[in-house]
Amino acid sequence: MQENTILERVQLNDVVVKFVIYKPLIAKSARAGQFVILRGREGGERVPVTLVDWDAQKGTITVIIQAIGKSTSMFNNFQQGEQFLNVAGPLGTPVEIKNYGTVAVVGGGVGIAEVYPIARALKEAGNKVIAVLGARNKDLLILEPEMKALCDQTLSTTDDGSYGLKGMVTDAIQKLHDAGEVINAGFIIGPIPMMKFTSRLMDKLGMNPHASLNPIMLDGTGMCGCCRVTVEGKVKFACVDGPMFPSKTIDFDELIRRTSEYKPLEKQSLENFQKDHVCKCGLH
Repeated sequence: MQENTILERVQLNDVVVKFVIYKPLIAKSARAGQFVILRGREGGERVPVTLVDWDAQKGTITVIIQAIGKSTSMFNNFQQGEQFLNVAGPLGTPVEIKNYGTVAVVGGGVGIAEVYPIARALKEAGNKVIAVLGARNKDLLILEPEMKALCDQTLSTTDDGSYGLKGMVTDAIQKLHDAGEVINAGFIIGPIPMMKFTSRLMDKLGMNPHASLNPIMLDGTGMCGCCRVTVEGKVKFACVDGPMFPSKTIDFDELIRRTSEYKPLEKQSLENFQKDHVCKCGLH
């Protein structure tokens, strides 16, 4: 079996695909909270993607990718049997796993997949694990059955009320607090605004929040400095110091500004890709 080969491809919804990739060395050393950097083709973009699962015996890793820009859209066109050009990792500092007591794992959109291995590790460490899952609508809510099977309690929310509690993940967290649930630590992964406001609420409620950051990243080793973020008033590099940080003192507004810098170029690149791309079935 050749490394980087896609052994399994599952379309979770219109924009999200799960890949199981043969990569034995990463599978042997991966830990919760770490990520890999994927490159699809020569000259292509290096894209950081959180590890969702791994199997050291089979030599496989699992990633879940949401098509947002050109590169992720290209990745999600890959089929079983094809290969990524490069898969580098595991990268980043693993999440500190210990018995906190009761923990809340909060996932928004594709962040649900990324928080899954953290929930599993926390459960194995003896914690009571409550999952709070959020998406814009029911179709975008992923891995709910897997989270329900793993966690002690699972609350799902949708912005439009098409499934579960209508509202945001913050509404579900407030509901837990009002019901008397004492949460000792929180781990949040999702869109930056969601992480910002969830962190603020959990900090206000004394829940010791942590957030996994997704800044612009290039080499994944701390050399380029692209992924710098401000935590506790100090410069940190998400690729080596994180990506998970205690989120009480994260400068989320700076993170939003930095990740928005290339939005016009990213939009144009995606439009060019969609205009020029011909899929494997021969249709535009």
